[in-house]
Amino acid sequence: MSGRGARRRGSGAWSAGPIAFGVALGMVLLALVQALLPAREAADITHYREVRRFVLDHFVGVVDPDVLVQDALQGMLGNLDEYSRYYDQSESQRVDRETRGRFTGIGVVFRAPVSAAQVLFPLPGGPADAAGLQVGDVLLTIDGEPAAEGGQETLRERLRGEPQSEVVLEVRGLDGSEREHRVVRQSLVDPTVRHVRLADEEPAIGYVAVSSFSRETSREFDEACEWLEDAGMRGLVLDLRDNPGGVLEAAVDLARRFIPEGVIVSTEGRGARDVLRADPSEAHLEGTPLVVLVDGGSASASEVLAGALQDHRVAVILGEPTHGKGVVQTIRRYDERGTIAKVTTSYFYTPAHRNLERNPAEGREWGIVPDFEVSLSDGQRTSVLSHILRYGPPRELTDQLRAWEEAEGVALLDEHPEDPQLEAALALLRGERAELLGEETER
Repeated sequence: MSGRGARRRGSGAWSAGPIAFGVALGMVLLALVQALLPAREAADITHYREVRRFVLDHFVGVVDPDVLVQDALQGMLGNLDEYSRYYDQSESQRVDRETRGRFTGIGVVFRAPVSAAQVLFPLPGGPADAAGLQVGDVLLTIDGEPAAEGGQETLRERLRGEPQSEVVLEVRGLDGSEREHRVVRQSLVDPTVRHVRLADEEPAIGYVAVSSFSRETSREFDEACEWLEDAGMRGLVLDLRDNPGGVLEAAVDLARRFIPEGVIVSTEGRGARDVLRADPSEAHLEGTPLVVLVDGGSASASEVLAGALQDHRVAVILGEPTHGKGVVQTIRRYDERGTIAKVTTSYFYTPAHRNLERNPAEGREWGIVPDFEVSLSDGQRTSVLSHILRYGPPRELTDQLRAWEEAEGVALLDEHPEDPQLEAALALLRGERAELLGEETER
C-alpha cells in the first residue's frame, strides 16, 4: 500500500513538472511582450521627437511647437476613417455644444442679418430675458464698445464667456428709448427640438423638427409632445431631415417613446456587442400615428431612430434615402488641454440587423430607404432646410412678433415654405389615398 502511495506521489510530482515549466515559460513570454510594447512605444515617441526637433531647428519659417503637436494628432486620427478626428481647444467647445446641448451666453436670437445686432427675441427664462431685454432691441454697445463692429461671428463671440461673468449692454428699444442692462452669462440649453406646432387643425396633426441629438433632446421632445397632446394631437410628423446625428442614447430615448418592446439598436465593436432595448414604461406615445421625414442629410443617430421605427413598423418613413452612416464614435475629453479625441469604435445594426454604413464597393443598399420616396426641387430643399435649422420663436412671444410685423410691414415669423414632403406626410396622416404620394418603395 505504501508503495502504491509512493508511486502516486511520484506520478503527481512528475506531472506537475511540465505544468510548472509551462507556467513559468508563459510568464517569461508575457513579461517579454509587456517589455517590448513599451519599448516600441518609446521608440515611436523618440522618432517623433527627432523629426520634430529637425523641423524646429531647420525649417526656413517660424514654427509653433504646439501646432506641430496638434497636426500630428489630427493626422493620426484623421487618417483612420472619415469620422475619427482630433479637436483642438477652439474646436472642442463646438463639439461640447453639439453633444451636451449647452453653451454659455446670454440667450438671444438675432434678426437677420445678425451683424445688425437687433434682437429678434430673448430665450424665455434666459439671462437676457431676466435682465429685461425685449423683442426688437438693438444692441448699441457691448462693454462700452460698438456692438455692430466686426460682423456676426465677432458679435456672438463677444457675448459668450465664462459662466457667471457679466456683460454690460446698451440697447435701443422699438420705441426709441435707450437703456443699459447688466447681463450675467449662464450655461444655456441649445435647443435641438424646433418649430413645435400643429401643422393641421383637423385632424390635429403635430409637427416637430429635431435638428440634431444632444443630451437635452429627449427632455425637449417630451415637453414638445406634452404641449401637442394638450392641444389635441391625433398624429405626428417627426422631421429628421438634415439631422446629422449626435448622441446615440438620445435617439434611442426617442425610439422608446413609440416602441414598447424589443431591440432598438445593437452595436458591435472589437469583440464586444451591446444591445439597447425598448422599455414599456417609456412608450408614452405608443400607437400614435407617426410619419418620419428623412433625406440625404439624415445620418448616424437619426438613421438609428428611423431604422428602429421602420423595422418595428410603428412609423411610415417618407422622403429620400438617408446618408448611410452606420458607425458609432466614442469621444474622450482631455480636460487638462481642453481637447477631444473622437474615434470610431463600433458598427450599429437596426432591429432587423441591417448595417447602414455607406460602402459602394460592396454593391449593397445603404442607409434608410423610405417607405414612400418623395423628392424636393433644389430650390425647395434650400428653403426647407434653412427654415428647419432656424430657431422657432417661443409661443408666448408670438403676439409681440406679430405686432412688430404689422407696425413695420416686415416678415419676422418664419413661415414653413413650400414643402411637398411635409404635405405628403400630412396627406398620409389624414388618411388620404397613398396613390397621391407616388409609388411605395418595396422592402
